[in-house]
Amino acid sequence: MSEKREGEPAGPARIVRKLALLHPDVSGTRLKRAVTEGQVLVDGAVVRDPGAIVMAGSRVHWDVNKKIERNVRTALTVLFEDDDAIAVMKPAGLLTHPTEAKEKETLLGRVSTYVARRHKERGYVSVVHRLDKETSGILVFARSRRGMVTLQAQLRAHTMDRRYQAVVEGDLQPDTGVIDRDLVEDRGDRRRGVARPGESGIRAITEWKVLERFGIATLVEARLQTGRTHQIRVHFANAGHSLVGDPVYRNPNHPAFPIPFPRQALHAGRLGWTGPDGKVTVVEAPPPADFLKLLALLRARRPRQMTRPVATRPARTSMPPRPATALPTGAPTRRPDPSRGKNSRPQPNTRSWPETRRPDERPKPSERSDRPDRSER
Repeated sequence: MSEKREGEPAGPARIVRKLALLHPDVSGTRLKRAVTEGQVLVDGAVVRDPGAIVMAGSRVHWDVNKKIERNVRTALTVLFEDDDAIAVMKPAGLLTHPTEAKEKETLLGRVSTYVARRHKERGYVSVVHRLDKETSGILVFARSRRGMVTLQAQLRAHTMDRRYQAVVEGDLQPDTGVIDRDLVEDRGDRRRGVARPGESGIRAITEWKVLERFGIATLVEARLQTGRTHQIRVHFANAGHSLVGDPVYRNPNHPAFPIPFPRQALHAGRLGWTGPDGKVTVVEAPPPADFLKLLALLRARRPRQMTRPVATRPARTSMPPRPATALPTGAPTRRPDPSRGKNSRPQPNTRSWPETRRPDERPKPSERSDRPDRSER
């Protein structure tokens, strides 16, 4: 079918609504299926979410001859396995487990098939947590009942180490921060959102740290203190920095992002838990090819004066930074001994300059009481 432009809405609209105006002779169910099967492109990029918002002026094209993409062509990647747990890599576009539509192609189904073939029996496999369909990253499944109890307890206690890489729109400031905003199931448009003042919500806390800046976007590491549905997406969208490619929570009134991306740029790259035997397991996985390609395109557009932050390792959040300890007035300091050479160890200064200098006299550099001792460096 060729693209039609007559009757197109003047403002932002959902992709199925755009298609309905472009193809009034086709049912809404068929148009929705065309989107989910990967036959609809917006500005040259495939969009599979029927609820995606399309900006005014965007080029929408339904290619009926495009090969239907119902399944994700990615074999199961096992990252860790023992008698109590199995951690695997979930590709974007694959459901964690079946929904009301009873989809057959899910990550749970792949893991169950793998376990049955590997152990020649139908082993125990149970879902512990989930990722959004268009989010890639690490998921852990329970392989025993005791493993299930242990992992679920850590989820409830928020002690499981879950870290994500996300590309958010705009130049996020400062380099680190914490978003502590309650979430509600329905903000008024059947989408999750941040609770308004006085409104009851579910506690949600997201720690974030800048990994790299691109000017038009920022690569961040987000660490969940709580695990709510769409928590990272909602928190950053509410802060004015929606995830690149997010068709649900991005403000439709904002100009289109200059680099099309067919899904939310979110990857669960690190997962850590404690097994029933007390053993700590940490699994890490790099982002997939589409995510890395997005980063390469952003680096190519980055202004020359912008550089990456010095610190790239996650900040420690279990312990606050130790404040500097001020020396008490009159405490002995150290100063070099000229008679012992340039590289000699400093000798204790037994006199305290606040007691001997005049009130209007500035202390010499060698006599400053706040000069650090070499043993503290």
